[in-house]
Amino acid sequence: MGITLHLLLHSDRDPIPDVPAIYFVMPTEENIDRICQDLRNQLYESYYLNFISAISRSKLEDIAGAALSANAVTQVTKVFDQYLNFITLEDDMFILCNQNKELISYHAINKPDIMDTEMEAIMDTIVDSLFCFFVTLGAVPIIRCPRGNAAEMVAVKLDKKLRENLRDARNSLFTGDNMGAGQFSFQRPLFVLADRNLDLATPLHHTWTYQALIHDVLDFHLNRVSMDESVGSEASPSGARPKKKNKKSYDLTAADKFWQKHKGSPFPEVAESVQEELDTYRAQEDEVKRLKSIMGLEGEDEGAISSISMSDNTAKLTSAVSSLPELLEKKRLIDLHTNVATAVLDHIKSRKLDVYFEYEEKLMSKSTLDKSLLDIISDPDAGTPEDKMRLFLIFYITALQPPSESDLDQYKKALLETGCDLSSLNYIKQWKAFTKIAATPSNYGNSGTRMIISHAAARWSQSVVNNYLVRKNRVFKVSFFQNLPVTRILDNLMEMKSNPETDDYRYFDPKMLRGSERSRLLFQAVVFVVGGGNYIEYQNLVDYTKAKPGKRVLYGCSELFNAGQFIKQLSSLGQK
Repeated sequence: MGITLHLLLHSDRDPIPDVPAIYFVMPTEENIDRICQDLRNQLYESYYLNFISAISRSKLEDIAGAALSANAVTQVTKVFDQYLNFITLEDDMFILCNQNKELISYHAINKPDIMDTEMEAIMDTIVDSLFCFFVTLGAVPIIRCPRGNAAEMVAVKLDKKLRENLRDARNSLFTGDNMGAGQFSFQRPLFVLADRNLDLATPLHHTWTYQALIHDVLDFHLNRVSMDESVGSEASPSGARPKKKNKKSYDLTAADKFWQKHKGSPFPEVAESVQEELDTYRAQEDEVKRLKSIMGLEGEDEGAISSISMSDNTAKLTSAVSSLPELLEKKRLIDLHTNVATAVLDHIKSRKLDVYFEYEEKLMSKSTLDKSLLDIISDPDAGTPEDKMRLFLIFYITALQPPSESDLDQYKKALLETGCDLSSLNYIKQWKAFTKIAATPSNYGNSGTRMIISHAAARWSQSVVNNYLVRKNRVFKVSFFQNLPVTRILDNLMEMKSNPETDDYRYFDPKMLRGSERSRLLFQAVVFVVGGGNYIEYQNLVDYTKAKPGKRVLYGCSELFNAGQFIKQLSSLGQK
């Protein structure tokens, strides 16, 4: 677009009087003051103001006043409300905010001393972002939500905001020329609001799919994974300072075909596919080398060339050379996924994450357990204190009956001996006592992840995998697909199934008069979790949608956290 410079609003910026400037900012008090200051300092030739969320009348007047006093009214060329106060991480996944996410976190919504005004502010922030989301989609949703929690508060406020916008037909964002060219504009989506308290086990669950594993064990943030670059294995001379590890970042984007295909695959399948890609790449690379050799481009005896059809090989070499950029890009992606998958595998091996995953799946689906929970907690080689705490919390949440006081004391003693912080358990005990739907085992199925490990996985850089993923009599197959609570709620509402879990869900249709509500079969849906979401739920919904041709489901959450970040919030809530 010819943009040669991009700067943060609050950085020190020099005047560039002969260029137009495009602003893309939130309409906060601080940002508006800075825009007014820029107008007074006459930094640019003209100003195109784009507000991420709608700007209020009073703040618009502040800018107008500053423009008048700076004699710059004609220079403010355009003012747009962009309604983009959300972040799209995937084609079918979005989160609300990145900065200041602690203001709308699970902890913020559930802290016991929250004031009504604070709760109102949190709900307004969430509703503003959701309103932006539906304006961008260009569709007025039909809203369904449970009763008596934060999700209901969001639904009531969002319904009101949508009704108010639709009432003003001239300026409505959902009619006529203002209608966004959204993919949903031809059909209204079902909007299912869920509360994180519905299911606290899934965010703590150890996972087995590629994307969710990366988010769980590595530093994965806004589709960028950062990790320490492996420094050579040679030891530092005694007394020397250890070599500083370099940080390496990789962007995992839609342009990466391998990522798009395998992000939801079980990890052993990913290991297998990396090896297959590597084999294909090496074959192509060898072909280019062979042709170079035949053509005498590597210093071979010229007599060797004369016996070969020159034209035939010239054509082959031309084709090989033209495919080089593609080959180099392939090599870059193979290196990327080899490095990332190796880092993930190191965590799986050192923490025995496969053991945790398998045991938690059995707990959540109420299968027969092959070893005692106390054995895993007490095993010094199995996982970190956090891994053990996650496992125990899942056991506690999914148990039909809470363990007896004597059993609980035994578990607590074992957890404390391994260095666990029990604050999160204090909170879960309170939550289980107060929540209406004390999450019974029937609320959970296994997450539907298939653990199918074949011998091909063992070929992947033998020294790396070390036959770890392929052990004798260790071929897991979890072929029976079951939905997680959020997916099951969506299924009940989308398929209009009668189920005690969802029968009393409230119904809002902002386009209808109140009281004239009626259920209808919908083929597109948006599921949104108030209080935070995770890649395990996202993947479960993706798998559900694949099994339902003609249906489209998007997943959103107020914040995206991994188990470590979630357990910190629970611990903070449980501190006495």
